Amino acid sequence: MNGAGDVYSAVESQYIRRHHRHQINDNQCTSTLVKHIKAPVHLVWSLVRRFDQPQRYKPFVSRCIVNGELGIGSVREVNVKSGLPATTSTEMLELLDDEEHILGIKIVGGDHRLKNYSSVMTVHPEVIDGRPGTLVIESFVVDAPDGNTKDETCYFVKALIKCNLKSLADVSERMALQDRVEPINRF
Repeated sequence: MNGAGDVYSAVESQYIRRHHRHQINDNQCTSTLVKHIKAPVHLVWSLVRRFDQPQRYKPFVSRCIVNGELGIGSVREVNVKSGLPATTSTEMLELLDDEEHILGIKIVGGDHRLKNYSSVMTVHPEVIDGRPGTLVIESFVVDAPDGNTKDETCYFVKALIKCNLKSLADVSERMALQDRVEPINRF
């Protein structure tokens, strides 16, 4: 997983420049994380795009409720499992692009310290060990709360995202094994 000062591949850098640019203020931190998943993009995207069901792969989410039709501007109320310094988070769907596989979320409330948090997650097809795989990139920007440095804040958020991305990989790869994905022919 990459952070400030880390090196990305040429392909990763291209996607990051295209989809993961955040405007940041003086009191904010930002970072970009990358995960390679041994499952085809359609399986990974089927989990990521479900704004109404983050608990399918996010281990810290116990429950999610979306009122009304699911679409840009929809708001979800997320209940967080114990162990984190929060119990609820209110999040708005800012971007959902099924063609480009882009999901954008903004936190608009909750009993936590993640103020002005927004994230972008993109899902890209790639080949891993001769089989269909997926490159997932997630970037975020968030205020550093009073009493915390930008580095501390970024470290905490990156740890949560790394956990979510590992779980996304585990769930997707299990689904791929059930689908018995065939190798890609190179002819």
